[in-house]
Amino acid sequence: MSEVAKSTQSASKKAALKGERAREADHPSSQVVTFGVDRPLRLDCGVDLAPFQIAYQSYGTLNADKSNAILVCHALTGDQHVANTHPVTGKPGWWQTLVGPGKPVDTDRYFVICSNVVGGCMGSTGPSSINPATGKPWGLDFPVITIPDMVRAQAMLIDHFGISKLFAVVGGSMGGMQTLQWTAAYPERVFSALVIACSTRHSAQNIAFHELGRQAVMADPEWQEGRYYEQDRLPRRGLGVARMAAHITYLSDAALHRKFGRRLQDRAVPTFSFDADFEVESYLRHQGSTFVERFDANSYLYLTRAMDYFDIAADHHGKLADAFRGTSTRFCIVSFTSDWLFPTAESRAIVHALNATSARVSFAEIETDKGHDAFLLDEPEFFAIARAFLESAASTHGLTSET
Repeated sequence: MSEVAKSTQSASKKAALKGERAREADHPSSQVVTFGVDRPLRLDCGVDLAPFQIAYQSYGTLNADKSNAILVCHALTGDQHVANTHPVTGKPGWWQTLVGPGKPVDTDRYFVICSNVVGGCMGSTGPSSINPATGKPWGLDFPVITIPDMVRAQAMLIDHFGISKLFAVVGGSMGGMQTLQWTAAYPERVFSALVIACSTRHSAQNIAFHELGRQAVMADPEWQEGRYYEQDRLPRRGLGVARMAAHITYLSDAALHRKFGRRLQDRAVPTFSFDADFEVESYLRHQGSTFVERFDANSYLYLTRAMDYFDIAADHHGKLADAFRGTSTRFCIVSFTSDWLFPTAESRAIVHALNATSARVSFAEIETDKGHDAFLLDEPEFFAIARAFLESAASTHGLTSET
């Protein structure tokens, strides 16, 4: 049976985390739902994962009829700390531009839930968790997970709250993939869906970039075939390079040029060495070095693989429209002009598929040079669209401003 408890600093929890970096389980800021061996998570790879746990954050108040719940799905390197100070980094929540009191996802009005995905490293069961069969971290013995697996685990969490239907599911990038999966797998449980900067499947180029990152991690001698936890080691260089390569894909040429150009870093002339002479080099190195302090290398392998495997039309003989056939969910699809990781054409394909099923769908392409990361940044037009879509859905759903 499910149990909810605050993450603790108990001796047993510390023992389970021995040899690992500081993680969410060391911090009392999140809640955890534990599912026992009697409630396994059936994974697409054929494995029943049990026991397992999901760490989450919630904001706002669930109303009496449980009709005001919004599930926020995080992106690849995100976590459950969407609108609160991050307990590891001390930085603001990753989507405080969108989620919070008076924001488009208004926590004064909605009950907002954001969970760390299964396979993650911030309190939900993943490769850095303890394998109950061995008493050691799972490492690469952890089963490969998929986007549908993540969504099934989230559905179990939503069941725990006794919520039969979510007012909205919201997500960008990998979070957008989860949002789409929710509407395909549980159409009767999603009233509205805000799908941002994503696709129904990864392109060959995106898979290639992920493989580059995975190979960087696995080539690091400190990776130790995924057993670095037991040896108190960390593949910092490999994971840092993976983050650097991925971060480039989140930006645009125009954004990089505007922010850095070819300016040198704290010097008037080049050093004629392989130091970080250029500001952009220093920036990328900083991105890599800070990332390894908060993210698990094996989780990076697993989550990138989950994105690569995602193909929502695969179970429908490649017919995307059939994945949404009969849906009553209201959709808003958003793309950004400079996002070359998930270009607008892929969002339009989603819109066309939804139109083919007579679904209620709106679409916006936002002009910006900020690249894929635009959905996380200060984009007033995006905020206005998100607010208007949720306001319209709330009115139809019977959620008044006092609800």
